[in-house]
Amino acid sequence: MRWVKWGVGLMIAAVTAGCATPPPAPQPTPDRLQDVVRRGELRVCSTGDYRPFTYRDEHGAWSGIDIDVAHDMAAKLGVRATIVPTSWKKLMDDFPARCDIAVGGVSVTLERAQKAFFSSTFGVDGKTPITRCENVARFQTLDQIDQPGVRAVVNPGGTNEKFAEQNLKKATIVEHPDNNTIFQQIIDGRADLMMTDSSETRWQAKQHPELCSVHPDQPFTFAEKAYMLPKDDVAFQQWVNHYLDIARHDGTYQRFAQPWLG
Repeated sequence: MRWVKWGVGLMIAAVTAGCATPPPAPQPTPDRLQDVVRRGELRVCSTGDYRPFTYRDEHGAWSGIDIDVAHDMAAKLGVRATIVPTSWKKLMDDFPARCDIAVGGVSVTLERAQKAFFSSTFGVDGKTPITRCENVARFQTLDQIDQPGVRAVVNPGGTNEKFAEQNLKKATIVEHPDNNTIFQQIIDGRADLMMTDSSETRWQAKQHPELCSVHPDQPFTFAEKAYMLPKDDVAFQQWVNHYLDIARHDGTYQRFAQPWLG
């Protein structure tokens, strides 16, 4: 009788196993390259407020190193590039919903890397102050900056704001929403300094003789610049990386950078 019961148990187990819910079908591999070519359009998110990488003027015209790169990428794919305006505060929401790539001085961060892929990096950067030239000696260290009465201006939503919030407890953080006019706040005396990427401080100091970048070769932090790409799409990431490898070695990237950086 025990053998019979054991045999019946095996039959029930087999039937139960046969009726089990099958595993979910694997999801198709993302293919952004095909989507872009089929659509005839490369959608490019950019803030337009971070020269020399991206700039949108008062007439809506776009320029900058990364804008030229994006148009060249699109040409290599045989499509047009459409620049999609965003802001640093909205970038991580706008990018997956509206764009294929994000450009314009985007820093690679661990937080962003949880939600997106990045291309190979093409520059090392870090946060450093920019201030009126007569104040350079006053703002060499974070201890000197984080003092009562010091006004540090920030553009909201990006890594500049996060850095200021993490490091300034005594100084006053002054928000200014327009990164294209934020440096004028320092020139006009409405703020004492701004801490931003050293590449931006160098460029802005060239445009405004009243301003000086403070130790741009020794910034407070380490960061790398790259292009933001759709998460989990390895084929698209590889294509962009291969494009960048070629552009850096055949003079294309330098041709785009030269008018801005010299």
